[in-house]
Amino acid sequence: MKRLLFIYNPHAGKGLLKSKVSDIVDMFVKAGYEVVIYPTQAYKDAYRKVQQYDAKEYDLVVCGGGDGTLDEVVTGMMQREERDPIGYIPTGTVNDFANSLHIPRDIMNAADNVVNGTLFSCDVGRFNEDVFVYIAAFGVFTDVAYQTNQQMKNVLGHLAYLLEGTKRLFNVPSYRIKVTHDGEVIEDEFILGMVTNSRSVGGVRNMIGKNVVFDDGLFEVTLIKTPKNPIALQEIIAALLIEQVDTKHMYTFKTKEIYFESLVEIPWTLDGEFGGEHDEVSIRNEQKKLQIMVSEETKERLAETKEETKDKKSKKQ
Repeated sequence: MKRLLFIYNPHAGKGLLKSKVSDIVDMFVKAGYEVVIYPTQAYKDAYRKVQQYDAKEYDLVVCGGGDGTLDEVVTGMMQREERDPIGYIPTGTVNDFANSLHIPRDIMNAADNVVNGTLFSCDVGRFNEDVFVYIAAFGVFTDVAYQTNQQMKNVLGHLAYLLEGTKRLFNVPSYRIKVTHDGEVIEDEFILGMVTNSRSVGGVRNMIGKNVVFDDGLFEVTLIKTPKNPIALQEIIAALLIEQVDTKHMYTFKTKEIYFESLVEIPWTLDGEFGGEHDEVSIRNEQKKLQIMVSEETKERLAETKEETKDKKSKKQ
C-alpha cells in the first residue's frame, strides 16, 4: 500500500478543513493510501515535518492550508535530497497559487484532485538560501498578509486585507535599489517590487500579466517606481487594475535570475510570509523542480498557454 502524509493547518481560512478531515482521509484510503495525519502546531511546523521524515517513507505529501502553509511544505521538500510529489487542498483566505493552477476551492474536490489528478512539474524560486513557491516581493502592501491577524482573516476574509492595507497609504516606503538581470542594470527608486510565478497576487488576477507559464524557467518581474505626486500614484493603481503596463511608472520583464542591492536592509515577503530583511538578494528560477498534483484538464490548459506564448514570442521576433 502507498503511504501519504497529510499535513494541514487547522487555523487556515475559517477553520473549515477540521470538520472535513474524516471525509478527506476516507477518500485517500479508498484511493489506495495508508494515511498519516499531522495538524500543524506552530509556525514552521510543516517545514520541519517535511524536511525531517525518512527517505522513501511516503509516496505523496498533501498540504491543507493557505499559501503560507504550502510555502512551508514546499520549502521543506526542496531541502530534501529525494523529493516527493505534493498535493494541495487550499483553505486559506487568498490562495493565489491554487487559483493560478485551477486547483478547486471546494475542499472535497481539491482532495479528489490530489489522489486522482496528474503530476505537473512546476518552477520554484530560490531566494538567497530560502525558497518561495510563487512570489518574492518588497514594498507597499507586501507585509499585509503576515501582519493581518489570523482571527481577523477568518472573520472578515479579503476585507481584513483591505483594512490592513489602507494603513500603508499614509506611510509609503521608498527604496533606492540596483537591479541586475540578463546583463542589464537598473538603478531607481521603487515603492514595490515583485518576482512572481502566478496569475494572481493578493487575490487580484492578471496584475503581472496573463500569459504566465509555470514551467518555462522564467519569472515575471514587476518593479514600480516611486510616484512623484498623487496623480502618478493614481496612474499606477489604475494601470494595475486594468492590467496594463505603464512604462512611465514601472519596469516589467521576464528573467531566470535577478539580483537586488540596496543601501539599507529591506523587508521581503515570500508567499505571504515574512522573508527577512536584506540588503542583497539573489533570486533564481529552479525550473520544473516542484511536482504538484493538478487535474488532467488543467495540465492540458497549461500546455496550451505555453504554446500560445511561444507563438506570440516567435511572431514578435
